[in-house]
Amino acid sequence: MGCYRVQLVAIISFMLLLSNTHGWGDDGHAIVCKIAQARLSTAAAKAVKKLLPKSANNDLASKCSWADSLRVVFPWSSALHFANTPDSVCNYKDTRDCVDKKTGIKGRCVVAAITNYTNQLLEYGSDTKSKYNLTQSLLFLSHFLGDVHQPLHCGFFSDKGGNEINVRWYRRKQNLHHVWDASIIETEVERFYDDIEDFVDAIQRNITKVWADEVEEWESCSNDDISCPTMYVPLESIYS
Repeated sequence: MGCYRVQLVAIISFMLLLSNTHGWGDDGHAIVCKIAQARLSTAAAKAVKKLLPKSANNDLASKCSWADSLRVVFPWSSALHFANTPDSVCNYKDTRDCVDKKTGIKGRCVVAAITNYTNQLLEYGSDTKSKYNLTQSLLFLSHFLGDVHQPLHCGFFSDKGGNEINVRWYRRKQNLHHVWDASIIETEVERFYDDIEDFVDAIQRNITKVWADEVEEWESCSNDDISCPTMYVPLESIYS
């Protein structure tokens, strides 16, 4: 079981390296997963390859937005993409903020989702067959690790993740959530890179060079919790 725990830590750690990525729409999520998969250990890469559906062709990035497609099919999953606080409260509190505001069901937020699907994946490779669909666990975890780093997925409940805040992005009027999800990264690629792949290459170079001294801190957890998701909820970074 220990070796699979190491594999899971590797999967999580390298996804968390992408806190400097600029967008979390389809392209943003794909970038997170593309770089994460490229940095996996041999053992972790084999685990991911085995868990991915055949239609992915061993490309985690191709399935990184899968969780967004389920919101209509599985309404309960919508709350798992966010961790919102009351207005003007810039710190996350589990008992107060990890709750589906529509149903009142506790334990439904992106923080709990990361912990939940991490724990499910820990069963990978065990002698007893898991009762969970570990392919889905991997795809959920991959997506939510991107979401938790998007500031507007961890904001104030009243502005609905920035969807209620209209801004002007150059000549276009858009809501703030869409700007963070897609517009920033689209503009970045359009102005400074040949295409998404070129942008990915630039981030990879920054990880190994410009941000090299920061990587160890990004991967570190303050306690024995493997996923330690609360440290990645960026509430203060956007509202302070």
